[in-house]
Amino acid sequence: MTADPRISVVVLTHERPDELARMLRRLMALPEQPQVIVVDNASQPGSVERVLRDHPQVEAVRCEQNRGAAGRNAGVALVRTPYVAFCDDDTWWAPGALRRAADLLDAHHGVAALSARVLVGEAEREDPACDAMVHSPLDSSGLPGPALIGFMAGAVVMRTAAFHAVGGYEPRFFLGAEEWLMALDFLARGWHIVYAHDVVTHHHPSPTARDPMRRHIVASRNRLWIVWMRLPVAIAGRFSLRMFRDIARTGMLQPVLREALAGLPWVLRERVVVPPRVSAMVGRVLGMRTRARKHGHGNEPC
Repeated sequence: MTADPRISVVVLTHERPDELARMLRRLMALPEQPQVIVVDNASQPGSVERVLRDHPQVEAVRCEQNRGAAGRNAGVALVRTPYVAFCDDDTWWAPGALRRAADLLDAHHGVAALSARVLVGEAEREDPACDAMVHSPLDSSGLPGPALIGFMAGAVVMRTAAFHAVGGYEPRFFLGAEEWLMALDFLARGWHIVYAHDVVTHHHPSPTARDPMRRHIVASRNRLWIVWMRLPVAIAGRFSLRMFRDIARTGMLQPVLREALAGLPWVLRERVVVPPRVSAMVGRVLGMRTRARKHGHGNEPC
């Protein structure tokens, strides 16, 4: 196997040493032999180190507090390759996927990020989000796949320089929809985001318990923050009203609003509206989602 010097992988892990060990065995067997950097997001002391003893070639960085998605920033700070792929401790890249991604980025200099096709579980069922991305309504002329307004944070390959240019992930978001702010900032700078069907990653969801209610609240809060940080008032207003209706059905509208309003002063200080061409893209995708919901389709285009 010949190592591919163009690409690295940043792995985010928190309190899942068994999953991390399984995932690293997969990454170490890849023909691309990428540089691998593990970000320990404040796991119990020693747990990640025990796993890494079997993989001395892996670099590691520890966050003393769980920084959520922003832990990836510490990993990218160590990347020395032009491209960086991301995965979590329950995902891994298919053989050849990273080389294919690097080839696509080499050939399409205007593309900042490639969102991969995600195969879930032992049955390798395609994640429903992939179908939504395939049917993006955006103009994809000259691009190697459907154009997007977002990507899946744990299944993306991007230009390292693009990541640095937008400042990485925002620490206040923790986890949930955090990638959408980065995606909008890529688009505002003139880059493209593309769905790459032949760049494949595997996701075997961990049985380790998380708090789904808390994650839903944070993700909803983050989406509200992002629309008011980046979108014109008209689009932000329509998006917010639709979100309020959806969240109300879950019974969590009050905690979401409480957290969203608590951060409003910061959100307004950070407000930088995207160019009209980007807000038009967002409008087209949100319009498609509204039509899909009316016809009984639940997938949300990225």
